[in-house]
Amino acid sequence: MSRPLLAILIIFCALASVARAQDEAQQVVVEDPFIEMRTGPAQAYPVFYVVDRGEFIEVLSRRTDWFKVRAPRGQEGWVNSLQLQETLQLSGAPVEVPGFTLEDHAVRRWEVGALYGDFDGANIVSVYGAFSFTENLSGEIWYSDILGTFSNSQMAGFNIVHLLFPEWRVSPYFTLGGGIINTEPKGTIVGTADRTDNLAHVGIGVRTYLTRRFVFRAEYKTYVVFTSRDDNEEPTEWKAGFSFFF
Repeated sequence: MSRPLLAILIIFCALASVARAQDEAQQVVVEDPFIEMRTGPAQAYPVFYVVDRGEFIEVLSRRTDWFKVRAPRGQEGWVNSLQLQETLQLSGAPVEVPGFTLEDHAVRRWEVGALYGDFDGANIVSVYGAFSFTENLSGEIWYSDILGTFSNSQMAGFNIVHLLFPEWRVSPYFTLGGGIINTEPKGTIVGTADRTDNLAHVGIGVRTYLTRRFVFRAEYKTYVVFTSRDDNEEPTEWKAGFSFFF
């Protein structure tokens, strides 16, 4: 096949794909006095266009609570699911917004969670908040209470998480990061003053999408605590819990 003919064939296939996507886009009618279109899928993005009652919009895609739509004059923006619920199908029936799916989990932006487990023989309770930069890469801020027999500790840190297969229901991930740990001995033995040390960690884990916005998560980490003494500590940690994304 000659190169010009091959180029024409590629262009034709691309145009056909676009046409199919446009045909498959759901059309709805604005029932409220107006619908506000934002530049991105969050309330913080500015409103740049308003669609009036009685006009048609096309629903193109979804990202958690936000839907990308196309206005009659070709403008594309994002509307909240609550607004979309106030539109009508071409038949006149109300639009039914589908529940959350695995695809929504893959394109999540924010997430919060709580986990419980073991930190080098002590009980640990952790909470975290996360923001996804891409489907595979996210940043997390953690806070943990460590409850031991002879001392209690508080740990705060920042993680980078690489999720290997975000489109899978069950996916492994790698994590690394650092932070600080403050240790408070329970006893009054000489030489057991409170201390604060820096730390670093690496870990592996697995995430399982459950239903709607809920995820089960389990992980194992190994730490290096950079103490002021001659030798560093190397505790290990495992924990499991649940998170909620939005």
